[in-house]
Amino acid sequence: MFEDMTEQEARAQILAQVADYCRTFHGPKPYHEGDRIPYAGRVYDEAEMTALVDSALEFWLTSGRYTQQFEKQLAAYLGIRHCLLVNSGSSANLLAFMTLTSPLLGERAIRRGDEVITVAAGFPTTVAAIVQFGAVPVFVDVTIPHYNVDVTALEGALSPKTKAVVLAHTMGEPFDIKAVKAFCDAHGLWLIEDNCDALGSRYTLDGETRFTGTFGDIGTSSFYPPHHLTMGEGGAVYTNDALLAKIMRSMRDWGRDCACPSGMDNVCGHRFDRQYGTLPLGYDHKYVYSHFGYNLKATDMQAAIGCAQLEKFPAFAQRRRENFSYLRSLLEGTEDRLILPEACAGSDPCWFGFLMTCREGVDRTKVVPYLEAHGVQTRMLFAGDLTRHPCFEEMRRTGEGYRIAGALTQTDRILHDTFWVGVYPGMTQEMLGYMAKTIRAAIAQ
Repeated sequence: MFEDMTEQEARAQILAQVADYCRTFHGPKPYHEGDRIPYAGRVYDEAEMTALVDSALEFWLTSGRYTQQFEKQLAAYLGIRHCLLVNSGSSANLLAFMTLTSPLLGERAIRRGDEVITVAAGFPTTVAAIVQFGAVPVFVDVTIPHYNVDVTALEGALSPKTKAVVLAHTMGEPFDIKAVKAFCDAHGLWLIEDNCDALGSRYTLDGETRFTGTFGDIGTSSFYPPHHLTMGEGGAVYTNDALLAKIMRSMRDWGRDCACPSGMDNVCGHRFDRQYGTLPLGYDHKYVYSHFGYNLKATDMQAAIGCAQLEKFPAFAQRRRENFSYLRSLLEGTEDRLILPEACAGSDPCWFGFLMTCREGVDRTKVVPYLEAHGVQTRMLFAGDLTRHPCFEEMRRTGEGYRIAGALTQTDRILHDTFWVGVYPGMTQEMLGYMAKTIRAAIAQ
């Protein structure tokens, strides 16, 4: 079939057929009232599929040219200097935290037993690396209807052992960055923004509007299928700090000291002529390790999908905002039964979902099953209260390993009364209308 073609001609023919296949068999399906409406879904077309196959035909497999392209384009979009692609949002959070444990940071490095302020009403991998390293998460309460950290609780959580604040922008809603930044700056604390559910959200601080994830020392993103853009599995860490970027790259790439890209040697020109630690003079720099690291790289096939998704991302973000606003307008008048979400001052959320909290007299254990039975997929606000989960059982028993500062009153409310539905770009007004009608019926029981 390809005998009389050049490789480029053969590739062009394959990709044209892939595009035709995608248009024929992967196009959007028509919605009929009563069809199940998922809380999230992949939105893609032939651009993503041909990029994936283009990368597969190269068979490079590990990170390569598409990875470099994605890192460069995402950094440019966010307006940030350094961006590294990793294999998941959870790996991004792991890498972000572990970066702050590097000996290269001197006295500011987080050590075992140091404390990190965070919230329990969130996703476990925001906190997992803190616990696994041996630092101590200090949990404070959140507020409703913003579902983010209660900034009035921060000073009460502070101790001489506090080294960092690690917070997520919940469901696309930015936390009070002005207050959190002021607290961190006043006490010399690191700030990690878990931006996995908020890519594209904006916040205005001191007259300057920027994307969330770029205000702290390190930001993280996830590209799991339900998120704002997807590459199947994938994530990113980003920073404006050159030293933090150097540490992140080392820890992502096995902990090695060398910064040569995959498949390249001796970019620095000093591969065999330097002394490291007590190693022999001239020991191969590609096998010198400055950190205990990991292999957290993504594949170039994932990155290829991400490059195509990133081209669509501004339209995705706009559609999420439109879907959120439309659904909220359809639910006006339900405020006596539900607490509806609100954006905090100075923020422009790129919503991940539509959070609701049942008021007194409305039973979530009846509302959610009704919605699910009528085709509307729902989700809890992740852990609700992470400290109540089985993974904390040993720490609860011993009373060690974490600390709660103040009462988790609103966190407990979320655990019992809060749920959410989706606003992802694949939703139509017809789907949103059915969701609103079904939510009204559910809370009227």
